Amino acid sequence: MNKDFYKVISMMSGTSMDGVDACLIKISDEYEYEIISFYSLEYPKELKSKLTDAALGRAKTEDICLLNFIVGEHFARCANILLKQSNLIPKEVDFISSHGQTVFHIPKQTDYCGRRLSATLQIGDISVISENTGILTIGDYRPKDMAAGGQGAPLVPFADEIIFGKEVSRAIQNIGGISNVTVISPDICTFAFDNTVGNMLIDYYANKFFNVSCDKDGKLAKQGSTDEKWLNYLMSDEYLNLEPPKTTGREHFNDEYADNILEKAPENKYDIMRTITEFTAKSIYDSYKRFIFPRVIPQEVVIGGGGAYNPVLMQSLKEQFGNIAVKTHEDYGISNKMKECLAFGIIGLAAYLKRPNNLPKCTGAQRSVIMGKFAYPN
Repeated sequence: MNKDFYKVISMMSGTSMDGVDACLIKISDEYEYEIISFYSLEYPKELKSKLTDAALGRAKTEDICLLNFIVGEHFARCANILLKQSNLIPKEVDFISSHGQTVFHIPKQTDYCGRRLSATLQIGDISVISENTGILTIGDYRPKDMAAGGQGAPLVPFADEIIFGKEVSRAIQNIGGISNVTVISPDICTFAFDNTVGNMLIDYYANKFFNVSCDKDGKLAKQGSTDEKWLNYLMSDEYLNLEPPKTTGREHFNDEYADNILEKAPENKYDIMRTITEFTAKSIYDSYKRFIFPRVIPQEVVIGGGGAYNPVLMQSLKEQFGNIAVKTHEDYGISNKMKECLAFGIIGLAAYLKRPNNLPKCTGAQRSVIMGKFAYPN
């Protein structure tokens, strides 16, 4: 039954596998929203390591089974902390929307057991979340879109249209582990795709060479110079040539990939950090030249995700885009870290109200569908 507004906890963990981001949202059935509070809960080191192993095919079936439950417990713990922080009790929240943790995504049609099909797996079981919070939980969104012939991604464009509207031509550019873009304009149908890698390779080399989880504030890249020869080699990656709709993740830009491309890398570790950061920026811009500018020239590019906090990456993007304004989500009152979390709150409300919540033009699905499964509390 519709009412004036709903209180929703929305939770998200991306390809960087850093942990869980959660936000408490007050949202109407017309999708007018207010972010009330948010909280982030990092994965313990051992859990992050096991998740990475699962994503890279180094886990046993038993591991994935156990991870599904322990990640669900971690999501529930994050939600419960946010509840306490917000001075709420479970019955005051209408539902939890959980994207879960992707451990493997196969967007392309693949030959398997005499069939051609695509598939995806997000863990963090919604029944575990619901049982540990006492709140109705909605999640596991991607499979429904894929069952309808889509790639199960990107899903956030549905929310981007609501958040930013279509009055102005904008590119909503997320830079998480992977970079993805939504293009919104009054002149064309919204479209979206995964441009390229995001922070994943930067984080990998920061850990490999400097034993830190990320290049905080771009401090490592600032100490190096761009190796143009290696950059040109990186720009020849096959994924960059694929036409949208397209999506990617650790199945392509994984640890093995990162180690293989080091064969042509410069010796200086700081030059590696600078060049891989420049690669992220240049390959993002290259995707605009190939697939966006021929259709529409956006008035502005709005950056979100962890990449928005990297000044070296942001400066390179501003140089690449020239006269096109480069902003961040925080220019619109949304934390750069919380936009995708907010998006799945909106997607979750659509499921709760039994409304379609995918954009077939973005995912490649044959039709609009209602994505999301429900786990009810006692």
